[in-house]
Amino acid sequence: MRGSVDGLASSLPIGEQLPAVFAEDELAQRFVEGLDEVLAPILAVLDCLDAYFTPSLAPVDHTRWLGGWVGAETDGGEPEDRLRRAVAAAARLHRIRGTREGLAEAVRLGFGVVPDISESGGAAWSSEPLGPVPGAARPHLTVTLRLPRPTPADRHRLDVLVAAARPAHMPYTTEVIATEGTATEGTATEGNQPS
Repeated sequence: MRGSVDGLASSLPIGEQLPAVFAEDELAQRFVEGLDEVLAPILAVLDCLDAYFTPSLAPVDHTRWLGGWVGAETDGGEPEDRLRRAVAAAARLHRIRGTREGLAEAVRLGFGVVPDISESGGAAWSSEPLGPVPGAARPHLTVTLRLPRPTPADRHRLDVLVAAARPAHMPYTTEVIATEGTATEGTATEGNQPS
């Protein structure tokens, strides 16, 4: 993880804490200076330990490790700012996983664009029993993502994200289409089809 830092002074020098009999001993002072040099990086990390668990402040390699620890949806190739946002939002995303809001937030964090999500279900209230049920008889989810220049890799990433963040029982379709004014054609993927 962290290496030594040249010239890093100890925040708590051992030589200043020695009893008076050793404070004037040159050999003892040189010996504990060596210990100070070894312990200085450890003390620096402990002094700033809260920063190592704050995704916006932690070093990038530690943020990647922290992302694995909290179960952030990352693939290892995202830019630093997107990685930090995904790690910071991981706990919240786990709470809303399987909901429309959770799916939209996961896709937004992964692509930086809010998707269009349509569901087949609905909700209604009736004072009469056996009233009409809204929505389609079979559940289905469609996620459409509009990107300036979509690639097959974007389609695959969207499919993986939706498969992980959707309600577990729900079949889905993903679509990646070009925004207006770009020449790339859209592509669609069917996922988790009902049997």
